[in-house]
Amino acid sequence: MKKSYLTLVVHILVKEEFREEIKAELLKLISPTRGEEGCIAYDLHQDNDNPNLFLFHEKWVNQDYLTKHSQSDHIEAYRLASKDKLENVSAYKMTELTN
Repeated sequence: MKKSYLTLVVHILVKEEFREEIKAELLKLISPTRGEEGCIAYDLHQDNDNPNLFLFHEKWVNQDYLTKHSQSDHIEAYRLASKDKLENVSAYKMTELTN
């Protein structure tokens, strides 16, 4: 039986004037997060039609590892750097379906 992991999809809509600044901050998250215990995948995407829209597709072993990630120093630094520079953030926790 295939193991089912926790998937997180995060949509980040950035205020246009802060797009490049926030893009740089998002890119800084990739390496330290991929090195975290429990992280299976952590991929950043930018929308082809709306360059102000970014998407993280994440896969974690379980909720405990995701919680630990959300309390990490690099995530806290990102929160501070992005304060008042985002239009909207939506996060969807999902479980991969297998058969």
